[in-house]
Amino acid sequence: MKKLEITIKPEALESVKTILFENGCSGMTVLSGMGCGNQKGDAEESTVFKGGNFRINLLPKIQVLAYVSDKVVEQVILSIHENVSSGNVGDGKVAIFAMEDIMRIRTGERGDKAL
Repeated sequence: MKKLEITIKPEALESVKTILFENGCSGMTVLSGMGCGNQKGDAEESTVFKGGNFRINLLPKIQVLAYVSDKVVEQVILSIHENVSSGNVGDGKVAIFAMEDIMRIRTGERGDKAL
């Protein structure tokens, strides 16, 4: 089992959701945030706040947390690359974490049955 932390541009969310559902991932958690990486954020705009002029170099990002079986993790990340990559800086990242165990709270099921 693997935990995926998928950080993407907001417009890529529907594609990522479709990829996860097509590969048997029946659930996910979606978080909204701001961030910057190699693109260094939006350098064009500045914001006036309490009389000061500030450059806020953070762009909107979405983080999708999903748990997938070992059987499909390669297919999921390849599909994300093929369908979400624009070839431009800022497309995002996928972090893959090994999981020792998982439990569904409602039923007590563990391991792959809890996915």
